[in-house]
Amino acid sequence: MLKLKKKGPGALRLLYDEARLQPHVRRGLNWIMGGNLCGTLHGTICAGGSAAMVGLAGLLGAGDMEFGLLVAIPQIAAMLQIPFSMLVNKTGKRKIYILTFGVISRLIWLLFGFLPLLSNAPENKLPLYTLITLLGISSACGAAINVCWFPWFSELAPIRIRGRWLSYRDRIIAVAGLLFGLLVAYLLDVLPIESKYIVIFLVGGALGVMDMICFGFVREENVKPAENKLQFRKSLGEIFRNKPFMRITAMWTAWCFTANLSGAYLTPYAMNVMQLDFLQITLFGTVAASMATVLIISKWGRAVDIHGSRNVMLVAGIGASITPIFYLLSTPGSIWPTLLHNVIGALFWSGTNLAANSMQLSNTPNENRPMYIAVFSCVTCLVGTALGTMFGGTLLTMAQANHWFEGGFDRYMALITLSVVLRLGLTLILVPGMNNESDSKAMDVVKFFIPKRDAFSKIRSFRKRG
Repeated sequence: MLKLKKKGPGALRLLYDEARLQPHVRRGLNWIMGGNLCGTLHGTICAGGSAAMVGLAGLLGAGDMEFGLLVAIPQIAAMLQIPFSMLVNKTGKRKIYILTFGVISRLIWLLFGFLPLLSNAPENKLPLYTLITLLGISSACGAAINVCWFPWFSELAPIRIRGRWLSYRDRIIAVAGLLFGLLVAYLLDVLPIESKYIVIFLVGGALGVMDMICFGFVREENVKPAENKLQFRKSLGEIFRNKPFMRITAMWTAWCFTANLSGAYLTPYAMNVMQLDFLQITLFGTVAASMATVLIISKWGRAVDIHGSRNVMLVAGIGASITPIFYLLSTPGSIWPTLLHNVIGALFWSGTNLAANSMQLSNTPNENRPMYIAVFSCVTCLVGTALGTMFGGTLLTMAQANHWFEGGFDRYMALITLSVVLRLGLTLILVPGMNNESDSKAMDVVKFFIPKRDAFSKIRSFRKRG
């Protein structure tokens, strides 16, 4: 049974019944889903490009390069996932690492809202430098999280239901993110400047801690230390000889690089150039994207399970690549570019994210999986996200210093155009040559989303009866 007709808790129960999961596995997957939900709400506030972080950084005097650095620091810290993965492989103690390093990482966020109290002088950079330092410490501790929970989840969820489980999770997260994003935006707009960041980041830090605590209720499977303790060089050699894994790593790294050339600067652009407020950015950004994700994500999950991750990545990647062009139509006060980018873009990038997670798990063996996950995250975060973001910030700074692209077609629009062209080209070049879990073709995914003729017949007959 590949289709889940129900959309409530019963649908998840049907999925677990299909896979014949034991009660403790079902409970574990539900706790993981709860942790992912809290973690996503934490990211709504605490992600580098969030409205709260952009507002706080702007208040502390951050420019384009500082904005880029704030987005890049967590990605640079991903390098620590490699030693953490070796430690996890050696000891098998994933739960204790999440409940120590993970909790410390999230507790630090409780301090962020108090940073403006360090100085009221605009020229004083101490609060900004403290922000960067705390973010670095939190990111370093947080490097243990990914190499612990992702292999843990892959052992609990059979591959034949992962696409639908992830789509179900993403649908719940999208609805919660929609409502929570509105609340955060409202608080950012109405709370006094001296207290709003304190309140917001206390909430964000608490949600992050709850994310980690959820994993304390998940039973660990296959947690014995690795019997064949591969040496570090041998482990890396095995990984780099795994051609399917390296292809997905190279593809997703290129995708992240081209996406983050301009992606990290869309929110500052909307706030500073398009002159949108917190509520508008959240309503036409986070909320609009969440609504689109809710509508489409279950369909992407079924498409992954039926037609394979590669085909979904190709179709969704083409659509996601071109949607930033709506920002080329932006004018001060206009909300349409942000709305169209986030609605139409989310219809596609929800598919790319789902396919990337599925491809990553499909191309990593059970043995030494934490090391595979660490290498994947390290390369994609460092070379893809961090380098892409910093390179984009460098280009923006150079353009401003040399007075390039002034007037209607400004430096941000030039960077967006470059990002769109590169991402679309690399998607068309890199994705088709990758492995796929089924014999389907990309056009089968397109047909999967086109309503069938009998569906139109039902609509017409319904209208006639009306």
